[in-house]
Amino acid sequence: MAASRTLGTFRLPPLPTIREIIKLFRLRAVKQLSQNFLLDLRLTDKIVRKAGNLTNAYVYEVGPGPGGITRSILNAGVAELLVVEKDSRFIPGLQMLSDAAPGKLRIVHGDVLTFKIERAFPESLKRQWEDDPPNVHIIGNLPFSVSTPLIIKWLENVSHRNGPFAYGRTQMTLTFQKEVAERLTASTGSKQRSRLSIMAQYLCDVQHIFTIPGQAFIPKPEVDSGVVHFTPLTRPRIEQPFRLVEKVAQNAFQFRRKYCHRGLGMLFPEAWRLESTGKLLELADVDPTLRPTQLSVSHFKSLCDVYRKMCDEDPHLFAYNFREELKQKSEKRG
Repeated sequence: MAASRTLGTFRLPPLPTIREIIKLFRLRAVKQLSQNFLLDLRLTDKIVRKAGNLTNAYVYEVGPGPGGITRSILNAGVAELLVVEKDSRFIPGLQMLSDAAPGKLRIVHGDVLTFKIERAFPESLKRQWEDDPPNVHIIGNLPFSVSTPLIIKWLENVSHRNGPFAYGRTQMTLTFQKEVAERLTASTGSKQRSRLSIMAQYLCDVQHIFTIPGQAFIPKPEVDSGVVHFTPLTRPRIEQPFRLVEKVAQNAFQFRRKYCHRGLGMLFPEAWRLESTGKLLELADVDPTLRPTQLSVSHFKSLCDVYRKMCDEDPHLFAYNFREELKQKSEKRG
């Protein structure tokens, strides 16, 4: 048996189905945590195939739940799979998988938002940023409630080349609510174009791989899900600090139905808003009557570069928050 295992690819032994695991451990999806279980192993296998060749790879799975995608990853011949699960109810079922795959599955009972992945895998896996991506992958069926804060956190990690990207240009294959998947991958001019589109696309090559119908999940969510694949770019399309790009994008989409000058104006204090907005758009060579959804990543590059110069000239500008100014005004009136 040992000899055949070294020659052939690893396969899990026969195990209870995910549905049986759910019954066995009396698992129930918690609505407040936006949990939905993916039971169809053909779909979990497809997600894992779309992640690329995982032979001898080191994989970090977030939110494994009852372990559907976990099984598919283990069957893909990985060197090691690390799962981080916050909900202690899922640990016994995952432990059963760990026992069935000795030395392959490491379980951490913890929160993916605070877990330090950069210390989890061998140093030898690290690659130069300009090299091909390392043999490290992130895969996960993300609970809808954490998917947006988590991808923003990871995109910030990409920009700093830390966290999961301390190993190099680690690839991610993740499921999101379909609308979020569409925002992440929306092209210029699309109705779904948003802050998320800019933040993802200036740092990564982002592809909406396929859609999973809601009925594939238990309990069935009201919306479908989208599987999105991210590969960090060797050079970001905007070479400015993450927080600056985020602030410009956030303000631009503040009033998505209005002309872009309206939202971008909110980057500046009211006293010189008109003059500063005009200067920003003129120097960036951006038409003030474009809608936010019509702004390309290269438009944002110009806007961020000019805004950075304006912040360098006025050290207080970056800290300015128009909501704070509105709040102070209303307090004075009150």
